[in-house]
Amino acid sequence: MLTDELGFEQHRAHLLRVGYRITGSVVDAEDAVQEAWLRIAALTDAARAEVRDVRAWLSTVVGRICLDRLRSATARRERYVGPWLPEPLVTSDDADDPLTAVVRDEGVRMAAMVVLERLSPPQRVALVLHEALDLPYAEIGDVLGCSAAAARQHAARARRIVEADPAPPRASSAEQEEVLARFAAAVANADTAALLELMHPDAVWLNDSDGRTKAARQPVVGADKVVRLMLGLLEMYGSDMTAGWEPVLVNGELGIRSAGAGEVPRSIAAIAMEGGRITGIYQVLNPAKLPT
Repeated sequence: MLTDELGFEQHRAHLLRVGYRITGSVVDAEDAVQEAWLRIAALTDAARAEVRDVRAWLSTVVGRICLDRLRSATARRERYVGPWLPEPLVTSDDADDPLTAVVRDEGVRMAAMVVLERLSPPQRVALVLHEALDLPYAEIGDVLGCSAAAARQHAARARRIVEADPAPPRASSAEQEEVLARFAAAVANADTAALLELMHPDAVWLNDSDGRTKAARQPVVGADKVVRLMLGLLEMYGSDMTAGWEPVLVNGELGIRSAGAGEVPRSIAAIAMEGGRITGIYQVLNPAKLPT
């Protein structure tokens, strides 16, 4: 089969990772990967024989398709209600799940994905393709429709933006489990002191709902404000707030899935942490982004 000859399956996780890092959407990433496969399959035998690096060829096709998706999505996001977060990747230990391989990469952690949202579409594509493949800037320029020098500038500006306020490094599994357990206990007990101790002074809480559920429509920044909102929700919803909470892997790190109870909507929250303190809560409540 042509799939086997080209080793397409061995590249799938890599291609999905590239597409997801560019678009923040699993659906867009999967569509781009499928389209890339169809394009290489449609080549004549002679044309395919000229493809020296199948992985790079497919990656640039995925990058070009995702650039178009990202540009159109950027316009749609201007009408989005409240913060926009990437679609959460909830995985298990199932080795056959292609997303299990995708989330092993540091770059798909939710905190790292949020940093990419600060970039323009060309900057994001240039950075992702350069990091993923170390592609020559001339090839990245072909994807972006610009010169090699311009592609280099896009990547350089993207790196400066990312390095100015980078995502914290991935915490160890033990630290993630400890922090998440302390957080769940503090919320369940409405323990103000414990919550304040657990939050980094500059902690941020982003709620992605697109106005479809009750949620803060502006970023909540600072430990005091995050804890105040958390306690306000507890007072509003009572025990329903934490009913159905369960730890899950979100973009490769421990987070919380809420089944929802009473008026509390379903959600998935990724938790970023550093030095045993929570630096970010990225909660997706938009039903369109939640796994069924």
